[in-house]
Amino acid sequence: MEIFGENVILSKITIHDLDFICGMECDRDLWHFEESIESDQQVVRSKYMARINEGGEATAYDFIVRLADDEMRAPIGLAQVWSYIGFRKSWELGFAILPEQSGQGYGSEAAKLLLKFAFEQLSAHKVVGMCNSLNNRSAALMEHIGMTKEAVFKEELCWNGNWTDQFYYSILEKEFFGDEEDGIR
Repeated sequence: MEIFGENVILSKITIHDLDFICGMECDRDLWHFEESIESDQQVVRSKYMARINEGGEATAYDFIVRLADDEMRAPIGLAQVWSYIGFRKSWELGFAILPEQSGQGYGSEAAKLLLKFAFEQLSAHKVVGMCNSLNNRSAALMEHIGMTKEAVFKEELCWNGNWTDQFYYSILEKEFFGDEEDGIR
């Protein structure tokens, strides 16, 4: 499965992407604002192999972000959406772009494609995203794609040995499609 945007393509992960994913998931610099980062690439590989081999109704969709104009289709990031609260039709999104490709709008475009996928293909009612309150870039990206900060979870994360707040963002199906009709998307 591939989702095409103007500048990026989201490709559903395959076994051929596991080395890239393991490298990304275990990169402490890339996940600087996360509470914990898996350091064992075998654990990451096993987790994603299970997702690739998952049968039945998927509860998570993992995509590699690639540049649309790159003939080599080299990966530049990871974009994910997973069931947050199934019976409420809520999904959570996550994304990361390699540092050498950041700041060029690729993360925003990938996240917008995830929203569109969640609402159109997964029949989501709501999509949420969370980030460390110190992660200004992630917060700005979620606001840029139309998500609203709904809450601040006070001292939710134990980050670098200190308690820090977590921001909670969301967008509803009617907001997403309403924005689309207004020409925002």
